[in-house]
Amino acid sequence: TALGAGAAMLPALAESARAAQSEYGPFKMGLQSYSLRGFQPVDAALAQTKLLGIHYWEAYNAHVPLTTDPAQVKEIMGKLKAADVKVLAHGVTRFTANAEANRKVFEAAKALGIQTLSADPDPDSFDNLEKLVDEFKINIAIHNHGPGHRYDKLQQVGDAIKGRHPRIGASADLGHFLRSGEESVKVVETLGKRIYSVHLKDVKDKTHFTILGKGDMDLVGVLRALKAIKYDHVLALEYEENPQNPIEDIRQCLAAVRAAVQKI
Repeated sequence: TALGAGAAMLPALAESARAAQSEYGPFKMGLQSYSLRGFQPVDAALAQTKLLGIHYWEAYNAHVPLTTDPAQVKEIMGKLKAADVKVLAHGVTRFTANAEANRKVFEAAKALGIQTLSADPDPDSFDNLEKLVDEFKINIAIHNHGPGHRYDKLQQVGDAIKGRHPRIGASADLGHFLRSGEESVKVVETLGKRIYSVHLKDVKDKTHFTILGKGDMDLVGVLRALKAIKYDHVLALEYEENPQNPIEDIRQCLAAVRAAVQKI
């Protein structure tokens, strides 16, 4: 019967979904939704994400606002579920010494089921953040933002997290690290288990972002290093170029990841 045929297809569809994810090996391959900033509102970005076969996001605020309003949370979570997308991380968020404001961010992250907050924390925010990561069981991941930023070099990120709560770690933007003259594999090996988010991004000659595999990042080496530390957080492709029409470029980036996975 038609009903029987439909039921028989369900395991095949589930297997197809598993196969698609397995193309990315052990990684939770996702997008930093900023890559889709030209697609607003969030429904448009989620539709593109679904077409790309991606199921994980590190969301940014224009797509997923940090809110505790029950109606808003319900609406956002409903849209994410319908697109089969899970927001594992969110950012980048600045934190200050304002403990009340910091707490509101964590409360929103908890309401939205977010595991990691990519962050640009002021130095005087860390004592408060230590208490919050322990209370909420949500990670803080310091985001490096390239030359001139306070978290520019690998050393600066390492110094900021040294001696801090284990849940205070790094959001390793490998493209910005390349701009800062840091070698991508060394970044992963140095920060290790303290990496709670990765922005997978390629750069050529420290000056311009490009499609993965066409810049100076050792993509196979990076994935091999991440596999060695059993990295299990979001591996977020962040593509900064061509914001109004990025889809074909993003497809090429994802194909590069799939090809690299076969070599690790």
